Amino acid sequence: MSEKRPDPRGRDAYSVWRKIPTRWADNDVYGHVNNVTYYAWFDTAVNAALVERGLLDIENSEMIGLVVETQCRYFAPLAFPQTVEAGVRVAKLGSSSVRYEVGIFAEGSDITAAEGHFIHVYVDRETRRPVALPEDWRAFLQTLS
Repeated sequence: MSEKRPDPRGRDAYSVWRKIPTRWADNDVYGHVNNVTYYAWFDTAVNAALVERGLLDIENSEMIGLVVETQCRYFAPLAFPQTVEAGVRVAKLGSSSVRYEVGIFAEGSDITAAEGHFIHVYVDRETRRPVALPEDWRAFLQTLS
């Protein structure tokens, strides 16, 4: 017996937003944005929120996030020259890990064209061993739940 496919979420499911213009190179030979591009948008939306909040310094932070799981569901095609809006939420906050969920919307649309998640485990940059999320990170991430 197969599982029922979830319905796409609306904008109210997400907490922080980023507009991302599509590029000509994002389209594949089938005339829509290639699936790999969605994962780049997920990374962009989450990491931009962390950088803008002053939590993540990509070059110098002692703690970095490693992706240990990803998934994406597609509901509607997108194509260049559309602008997309990526909404981010935190679905689960662990001691050293975060499950981020990202909704990709065509600009102005009320429901997602795609939804995905990835789990970051935060580790020491040098040792690559998990580290506990600092309180300032936890406080911010809880606002995204």
